[in-house]
Amino acid sequence: MNPELVHPARQIVTIMDRIYAQGMTTTSGGNLSIREENGDLWITPRGTDKGSLTPKDIVQVRPDGRVVGRHAPSVELPCHQLIYGARPDLRAIVHAHPPALVAFSLARKRPDTALLPVARLTCGEIGMAEYGLPGSTDLGEKIARAFAGGSSTVILENHGTMVGAEDLSRAFMAFETFDFCARLEIDADRIGTPTALDPDRLRLWDRGQPPDLDEFRPRGYASHEREARREMCDLLRRACDQDLFTSAHGSLSHRLDERSFIISPEGIDRRSTQPGDIVRIEDGRREAGKTPSRTVLLHRCIYDRHPHVGSIIVAHPLSLMAFAVTGERFDSRTIPESYIILRDVVRLPFGCTFLEPEKAAAAFTREAPVALVDHDCAIVTGGSLINCFDRLEVAEYSARALVACRSIGDVVRIDEKQVAAIDAAFEPPWT
Repeated sequence: MNPELVHPARQIVTIMDRIYAQGMTTTSGGNLSIREENGDLWITPRGTDKGSLTPKDIVQVRPDGRVVGRHAPSVELPCHQLIYGARPDLRAIVHAHPPALVAFSLARKRPDTALLPVARLTCGEIGMAEYGLPGSTDLGEKIARAFAGGSSTVILENHGTMVGAEDLSRAFMAFETFDFCARLEIDADRIGTPTALDPDRLRLWDRGQPPDLDEFRPRGYASHEREARREMCDLLRRACDQDLFTSAHGSLSHRLDERSFIISPEGIDRRSTQPGDIVRIEDGRREAGKTPSRTVLLHRCIYDRHPHVGSIIVAHPLSLMAFAVTGERFDSRTIPESYIILRDVVRLPFGCTFLEPEKAAAAFTREAPVALVDHDCAIVTGGSLINCFDRLEVAEYSARALVACRSIGDVVRIDEKQVAAIDAAFEPPWT
């Protein structure tokens, strides 16, 4: 969503629809706002169904305080106004009450965004605001102080979370990522002890910025590339809906031929990605005017080393990441389907994806199409886009089952004799 081309009221409705659909707010809860350059503030209405808003429901508040619209503005309008006053650089605010973030607000704790480096980068510094009466100037002043101190993500004691950013799309990305961090820490605690990345390793990750590739201008787009771009966009939306990607994190690529592949872009909302946003990589160069995912070199190394790989996904699914941040072993021998599709899941050390992508690519074999990278990601290979996506789903669903099982009893895995029978009956799952 390009905010410069979409009316603020429509932006607010689109993002609130996503927040409600993802279970991050209730019918009556949460509020969003956008502040325009002329000082106009657009905000969700008071006392209306957040699951069925239309652009006509969004309220405009003029700089002189005049309210335009058929509803009263959100009761939290004073909070939004005070935050914008404290932080003129912010142009949008998201506030809601996801259960995991509410749990942290009740415990007066901050989710650890250093469990995954991409989360720390997206969420920034985390602040905490003391409890205040909802809708009061007192609460607004407390929150504004936290924002004025440099935080753009603030937990409200016994309340929820507020996030500010330069536009509503990026505010939502940070809010969604912060909720992911809260859920990740809760799940990780169920299976082991989550450990944060130390400052040295975080700085190491910072050095792995998107590579500076030379550009080229495509002469055209063949029909099979056009169709692959469309399918990639469909799967990116599906991955967000399935809680396999967040709007800010995850990459997907598809091989076109021995010289080229297409990959999702960096910095664009995964769920809103369009075919024209997809980036072609050809002979190590990037399509002009576009920025590929920062994992592009890893994708290229896997394609170069494994001619039979047709598609690759790099993702951060919640339950798989619980294993990645605790050091607990992920074992696919849960149900036959999981082992048939995943076989052996390789464990790789943090940093290999951007420091030594060639070595990371070498870890994949016919019997090991999936890798889990400590404190980083899951890497899934496949013969086609849908085959790769299915493998990611199976890996994450298996991880969810394992996390849930810890609350019920000990995990009883398929034994060696049963594994041998599967190996004899089913070919390794390279495609």
